[in-house]
Amino acid sequence: MSADTHLLFGFHPVTARLRHHPQSVREIYVHASRSDPRLRDLMAAAQQRGIRVLPVDEKRLQGLAGTARHQGVIARVDEIARPVDLHDFLEGLRQPAFLLLLDGVTDPHNLGACLRVADAMGVQAVLVPKDRSVGLTATVAKVASGAAETLPLIPVTNLARTLDELKDADIRVFGAAEEGDASLLGVQLAGPVAWVLGAEGQGLRRLTRERCDQLVRIPMFGQVESLNVSVAAALCLYETRRQRELAGSQNSP
Repeated sequence: MSADTHLLFGFHPVTARLRHHPQSVREIYVHASRSDPRLRDLMAAAQQRGIRVLPVDEKRLQGLAGTARHQGVIARVDEIARPVDLHDFLEGLRQPAFLLLLDGVTDPHNLGACLRVADAMGVQAVLVPKDRSVGLTATVAKVASGAAETLPLIPVTNLARTLDELKDADIRVFGAAEEGDASLLGVQLAGPVAWVLGAEGQGLRRLTRERCDQLVRIPMFGQVESLNVSVAAALCLYETRRQRELAGSQNSP
């Protein structure tokens, strides 16, 4: 496999790549003994686009994916162009900024789940530090269930400096922290917003905390003391989306 190609596995990531970036798909490997409607539909979509489909056995699929959780489909794909300059990305936004930044999330399942949640809530991009993130792996893409193919994942060199840039662009930066002085149920989230979340257990780093306009706690009403980062992201992003929709309906004629 060349340096400019990689593998995607699972129905959602491969289907999303076929739908949004078909020209980047080199070939698709499928389980030779499967013939269910879902796989037949995927094969038909690939063949309509002139993409080669190769039936192979389970051993070959598992060897390619490095896991048995490939769902019988693996695609070899080219890298696709992604936003790399934050300033240019922000300049191109047509709606108030709605961003998610992840500080030290190195587990691929957590990152993939955060991408899936962010896409569902209409986040425009997810930002991660280059040296403290798992990156966009095949496992991340599978867990993201297609969101990795449509939602920009922007690596940044210095997260603290990036937060300063966002604030200079009049984007309010909220950090999720157990000791936050404001409750998620009481903070105003309409307008340009960026959320920063850290990995469960470690939380936000000191410099990250200091750059936030406000630290916000998620009120907990049961016995659980902490939440997985993707669950916390879902709550913060949903409340933000709810307030944005409410503000939009109140401002409409």
